[in-house]
Amino acid sequence: MTPNLARTLVLALLTLAAPSHAAAQETPWRHALSLMGDVKYPADFKQFDYVNPKAPKGGLLRLGVDGSFDSFNHILTRGTVAAGITSIYDTLMTHSLDEVATEYGLIAESVRYPADYSSVTYRLNPKARWHDGKPITPEDVIWTFEMLKEHNPQRRFYYRHVVKAEKTGERDVTFTFDKPGNRELPQIVGQIAPLPKHWWTGKDAQGNERNIANGTLEPPLGSSAYKLKSFIPGRTVVYERVKDYWAASLPVKLGQDNFDETRYEYFRDDTVELEAFKADQFDFRMENIAKNWATSYDVPAMKEKRLLLETFPDRARGVMQAFVLNLRREKFSNPRVRQALNYALNFETLNKNFFFGQYERVGSYFSGTELAASGLPQGKELEILETVRGKVPAEVFTAPYKNPVYDTQDSVRSNLRQATRLLREAGYEIRDGKLVNAKTGEPFTIEFLIASPSFDRIILFYAEDLKRLGIQFTIRQVDVSQYQNRVRSRDFDAIVSGWGQSLARQRAV
Repeated sequence: MTPNLARTLVLALLTLAAPSHAAAQETPWRHALSLMGDVKYPADFKQFDYVNPKAPKGGLLRLGVDGSFDSFNHILTRGTVAAGITSIYDTLMTHSLDEVATEYGLIAESVRYPADYSSVTYRLNPKARWHDGKPITPEDVIWTFEMLKEHNPQRRFYYRHVVKAEKTGERDVTFTFDKPGNRELPQIVGQIAPLPKHWWTGKDAQGNERNIANGTLEPPLGSSAYKLKSFIPGRTVVYERVKDYWAASLPVKLGQDNFDETRYEYFRDDTVELEAFKADQFDFRMENIAKNWATSYDVPAMKEKRLLLETFPDRARGVMQAFVLNLRREKFSNPRVRQALNYALNFETLNKNFFFGQYERVGSYFSGTELAASGLPQGKELEILETVRGKVPAEVFTAPYKNPVYDTQDSVRSNLRQATRLLREAGYEIRDGKLVNAKTGEPFTIEFLIASPSFDRIILFYAEDLKRLGIQFTIRQVDVSQYQNRVRSRDFDAIVSGWGQSLARQRAV
């Protein structure tokens, strides 16, 4: 082989080895991304349809929070982060509220990806600035991504398919994925809110080196329409609008960020917070307790129309609230046990006596959305399930899922008998009135871990039927910090929690 021929072959091989990079360079830049077809707003749009670009600026928004806080470092999972702290950071892309799973450029002015979705490249807006006036750079984005994966287990899992981030141009950042074909990954990394590398790797006013791995109460440097103005540790945090905000005139920001200040006041628990709201200590509250909605707002302020109750269009369906069992505990690992505990929940009486008939029992993980299961699988759904037949319960193909119903005295006895049968099949039996493991004799107990007393009466009602099955229970109420630490370390039997669903994916709450 001649030297020239060898060089020709090497060049040819190099050309063949990198088709995806070349393809990425040839793809067009986009101003927006959507999982649901074409985006609503064109590249030259002026504003979102749902905003008023002439909305007046000014005023103070007061909000209430229960518990406390001890850090402004939101990327760490330990400690309790101050409410609203993420509002001081802009993201690469921002959501449109009148579209499903659609994002438009914010810090990133444009985005592109190859046809096989093996990577995504964001081009940063040259006007993007931190509050100290310095530009937001690809180095900031890359450093933030690396810090999130290093110090936040949840984000490490969330970005598990993103293998690297690198600077590929003066203002370009490219994220490479572990394999092609995932249409959602470009939008997932578009949700990253960059942190200022120069600030976090610098020194504080006392000359001490900052460390992103530690919690801090030093006001951090941000990039958004708001910055931290003042705070009282554990009690109050105030954000003020940035007068020279770099993105104020962008189409995705016109008509928004109108309050001059947002103040979060902390209260000991939800009960105290509710009373503070009725005493005009803050302005807006989302009520998620049926008893409060039905009975707690009959106060003079209501008659004087200084306090307004309003239900909003049911666009937030798809939020599932439930008793969540820790499947890492062996006693809950058997599906028969979990099914028995479901049979023991008298939802109909609970709804009537405690929720004033305002709740519906969910029958699907995606309840409230068009993704919810109904009837027997058919069409494409059945086709997909056939590929895992034998790995999913056989009844998926033969019987539509239905929750047990408590509508008569006979149904009460029937459901509890069914629960008893399932527990027996799972290896438990009654001894001296207590449910125990038939092999080890260990009593079956459940500790309900809560951070708010509002769930006491619901758990106590449920526990009456658990006692009929021989199950011993306790309620352990702890403060918010302890609750978060125990949940994060999976140190619980059962908690009350929720999962929000969307048409694109489910989100853990």
